[in-house]
Amino acid sequence: MTITRHPPVRTSLEPSNHPYLSGPWTPCHEEVDVDELEVIEGVIPGDIDGIYLRNTENPVHQPLGRHHPFDGDAMVHQVSISGGRASYRNRFIRTHCFTEEQIAGKALWGGLMDPHGTSARPGYGAHEGLKDTGSTDIIVHAGTAYATFYQCGEAWMLDPVTLANKGKAPWGPIDGVSAHPKVDEATGEMMFFNYSKYAPYMHYGVVDREGNLAHYVPIPLPGPRLPHDMAITKNWSILNDMPLYWDVNLLERKIHAARIHEGVPTRFALIPRHGQPEDIRWFEASPTYVLHWTNAWEAKNENGDDEVVLEGYYQDKPMPDPIEEAGEYSHMMAYVDEHSFQSRLHRWRFNLKTGETTEERLSDRIVEFGMINPDYLMQKSRYVWSTTTRPGWFLFNGYVRHDTQTGEEQVYQLPDGVYASESPMVPRKGAASSSSSGAVGQPGSSSSSEAVGQPGSSSSSGAVGQQKREDDGYLVTFLIDENTGTSQLAILDASDITKGPICRAALPHKISSGVHTCWVEHSQLAADAAFRRASEAA
Repeated sequence: MTITRHPPVRTSLEPSNHPYLSGPWTPCHEEVDVDELEVIEGVIPGDIDGIYLRNTENPVHQPLGRHHPFDGDAMVHQVSISGGRASYRNRFIRTHCFTEEQIAGKALWGGLMDPHGTSARPGYGAHEGLKDTGSTDIIVHAGTAYATFYQCGEAWMLDPVTLANKGKAPWGPIDGVSAHPKVDEATGEMMFFNYSKYAPYMHYGVVDREGNLAHYVPIPLPGPRLPHDMAITKNWSILNDMPLYWDVNLLERKIHAARIHEGVPTRFALIPRHGQPEDIRWFEASPTYVLHWTNAWEAKNENGDDEVVLEGYYQDKPMPDPIEEAGEYSHMMAYVDEHSFQSRLHRWRFNLKTGETTEERLSDRIVEFGMINPDYLMQKSRYVWSTTTRPGWFLFNGYVRHDTQTGEEQVYQLPDGVYASESPMVPRKGAASSSSSGAVGQPGSSSSSEAVGQPGSSSSSGAVGQQKREDDGYLVTFLIDENTGTSQLAILDASDITKGPICRAALPHKISSGVHTCWVEHSQLAADAAFRRASEAA
């Protein structure tokens, strides 16, 4: 393992016992390149060929006030896998705020929990007082990786192969871009949204394959809202208006405090991909809050009516009780804890003929941060791979594979003190794709197979050339092992997660726990590069 170390960034961060500045959330300030990772267990499958990217909230400077885990600077960790080998590199994203703080040698912006006026410079995003970190999400569109901020900042561009910083997206609107844009690889389009404290309170846009802002329209809402994610089908984009949002009376005093507004339903806006505000179909549903959707698709119901199906994580308690034993962090710890807000896999059906919404719970387990086989995006999908968390913490400690057709669930629990990252499902190369089999309906009595213990060593089932199932592939993740003070790349068999990691490779340093990830095939990057060359030559 040959390690190339880059000049260190300037940091003023002091050692801390803050729960999200220590332990598995201890920031990593090294930027390195590793030509080939050392495999310490199993074998890297030869039928994986692509790049895994993870965004990370990784603070560099001593906070001006009270630190929140979503305040950190963006660091992207990347693993490139091909031919049974894996390389690694990581880089900070040089946002304008990061650069200004590097020059100053200290923090210039307050965080999510700080009062108005904490920042020494004008703030950004829907909140208007925060640093534009770009540290929430990462996605690849048309050969460029985009890092985005959940409170709506710039879309920061990176080369997904080298992690070279490429500045902010030229198409970014003045209102910014929220985390969680969605890409349709068939058309080459990327759909996004933003939100703010000013009417019309939300916008929706489409970026074409050439990187141009092809469509941008207002989505009128009754007031400021706090959406986090969106979903797409082949013809529709799905936005939301949920009853957890800033208290408007407190906003007048520049206090950003979210609360549940009793009696306000959840609303969904279905807008044609290139539609106008007057084309929106609004649907009401039971009040909740949803951080993340897993998939959406178009279908016909038993009466032959056209409908849109949406799956995601319904929160039973979106305004959770404080975790009293956490002391001064009691509210913060609750709002980032799945067990406090109680998120469970859920399905909504929107009848385009009648305007009715029907709902059903798909699992009783508390889970979130799910992934599907990307080949089934915008199509009826059967499997969802969710993460479980350590109670009271924002730390992924295991996985659940949901079969939404039968209700069966596989569970794998990581050893104590070992934590995973959001884990994209990577379809196995070399087999023909097939559509999901069977009707997706209400699960019956669910069975569960569970494995708890040290990661085992086994090979994935399925030889190259067999017809590929929807679950024929792998989960790719980073592990943080607090027992040894190390981090690893880990790969699991998506069809049988109970075996645990089938392969682990050592990273050159311990990394911090992080947030969102993505996977991009090398073949997709090659196709995007060919398209760019053809466009430039035309």
